[in-house]
Amino acid sequence: MIDPTVAEDFLAQRRLAIVGASDEPKNFGRTVYCALRDRGYEVVAVNPSYETVAGDPCHADLAGVPGHVDGVVVMVPRDRAADVVRAAAARGITRVWLFRGLGSPGAVSDDALEACAQHGIEVVAGACPLMFLGPVGWFHRVHGAARRTNGSLEKARS
Repeated sequence: MIDPTVAEDFLAQRRLAIVGASDEPKNFGRTVYCALRDRGYEVVAVNPSYETVAGDPCHADLAGVPGHVDGVVVMVPRDRAADVVRAAAARGITRVWLFRGLGSPGAVSDDALEACAQHGIEVVAGACPLMFLGPVGWFHRVHGAARRTNGSLEKARS
């Protein structure tokens, strides 16, 4: 179950790496990257397959990202997610968002969750950041409502 306060804390950070960002226009890694960038976040694209994402430089791995990183959005297949978590831990990053969209496991895996626990990393496991990033569009409002209904997302605390 996703605690909205943990998601909000993650999104209160300003410099985020998007591992699995893509320069392909229809790729959701690019969508999340651009949505965060367009809302004033300092985002860093990480993907060894691209030199740029949406016109911005892209780094091959987390180790090559210059400067401090506040959190990592993991948008790779689940069999590679634990490696990304360990790379984040090696950099001293203490916040990870394991992306999961509707109908797929996304980056959430037992290995990735175990790596987060082993390294003391605060994790948002199994949601899309756009469900929490204001203003929330209609699709993500519906997505959030569906998750609250099925019990995978806690109701916001007042």
